[in-house]
Amino acid sequence: MSKPITTIGIIGTGAMGRGIAQIAAEAGLRVKLHDTREDAVSEAQTFINKIWTRGVEKQRFSQARADEMISLLEEARTLEAMAECDLVIEAIVERVDAKQALFKQLEQILAEHAILATNTSSLSVTEIASACTRPERVIGLHFFNPVPLMKIVEVIPGVKTNPEVTEAAEALGQRFGHFTARTTDTPGFLVNHAGRAFGTEALRILSEGVTDHVTIDRLLKDQGDFRMGPFTLLDLTGLDVSHSVMESIYHQYYQEPRFRPSPLTGQRLAAGLLGRKSGEGFYRYDNGQAVLPEEPTAPSAKPMPVWISAEDTNANRALASMVEAAGWELEAGNTPSDKALCLLTPYGEDTTDCALRQQLNPARCVAIDMLAGLNKRRCLMTSPVTLAVVRDAAHALFSHDGMPVSVINDSTGFVLQRVVACIVNVGADIAQQRVAEPVIIDRAVELGLGYPWGPLAMGEHYGSQRILTILENLLAATGDPRYRPSPWLRRRARLGIPLNVTSA
Repeated sequence: MSKPITTIGIIGTGAMGRGIAQIAAEAGLRVKLHDTREDAVSEAQTFINKIWTRGVEKQRFSQARADEMISLLEEARTLEAMAECDLVIEAIVERVDAKQALFKQLEQILAEHAILATNTSSLSVTEIASACTRPERVIGLHFFNPVPLMKIVEVIPGVKTNPEVTEAAEALGQRFGHFTARTTDTPGFLVNHAGRAFGTEALRILSEGVTDHVTIDRLLKDQGDFRMGPFTLLDLTGLDVSHSVMESIYHQYYQEPRFRPSPLTGQRLAAGLLGRKSGEGFYRYDNGQAVLPEEPTAPSAKPMPVWISAEDTNANRALASMVEAAGWELEAGNTPSDKALCLLTPYGEDTTDCALRQQLNPARCVAIDMLAGLNKRRCLMTSPVTLAVVRDAAHALFSHDGMPVSVINDSTGFVLQRVVACIVNVGADIAQQRVAEPVIIDRAVELGLGYPWGPLAMGEHYGSQRILTILENLLAATGDPRYRPSPWLRRRARLGIPLNVTSA
């Protein structure tokens, strides 16, 4: 098991296989390529050669270097030609039986020191290895597409994997220049597990009629600093892929409520609304570009007196400064006048409950999400009885300086609060289950999902106690165990210790 890895085999030369081949050759390894489809290997070699030719043209490396890398790519016409390989990684169809059958064949061909690696994104490494005579040399190496650009690989030992195999796999990933995230063999591993909250909670918000998918995307992109909104991401990935992954992880975790999918994706999949690849998903596409509606314009409204809830001192102070800067009258005192616009700043509550709890008239109340502050897109939330004149006045007030404003219907926890709290909660539970170390969780999610922070660092950014409050209020209001706080989060929030530091 300790023999250095100098030659690797890759079986399956689609997007993943050719991407792994490219980075392996760039790392100076001899690469043997095999595919059951005729001409697939030559197509992969041509594809990779074109990338290296562009690299020479852009002066990223010399022609001599490109020629050297090209010489490292060899076609293996039969599995027997893999006999010299120190490691073979499969990137074939995502079926346990197919991977098991392949590994059983390879066991008869490879030397005893050789490692069998699977690039599975969702299947159990332990189950794949169970068909092998020597399961201790089987490991998961899950790369992300496109492999050369996504600088992360999950290293997943099965239950019987030899520690030397795990260390060798990690060293190989690092030689490729990738961040190696060691994770346990659990459904979704680390990155796909951590990504469950972003899309499923957004779908839940949409299904509740809180607002439309465009507004949800705008809020999470502009307020939450996500690279793209969840519905843009679902369209990019394709519902034929996303829906099956959501259902698979949900059922693999025995219907864990935190991962519950939405009926919306099944309905849209049946209708053929896959996303970009079908020309229409949540958005319609024209020449590959999403057709977006115009941003709603702020209504013209006469200023009215403004009263601000004092429950959150920092929010009260920030809102008061904004009201004064807009030149609107600011009411002082513990109770508002009958003519005031009442501003509330709830966390995990809806406008209705927050107003009634403070013995305010819900018809004159509008809530604002202060989780991300006032220097980004602002989100206002009305109660079912908020007067139109009050709603429009609030919209005009918060738009006075040109900042975009989104107005949504009553929801326990706005949009950003709900999605962020669920992301942090799932990340905390991954840490609780010891799937990976906190620092690994955060870095892997940043690289694999493109979030502005990893889930635990996100909890620290917004405040773990505030995240806990949002979840507790969501759980109390809905009774849905989806929102039950992770013990990891609850203990650390109450003790005031960081979420992203390993401790007992």
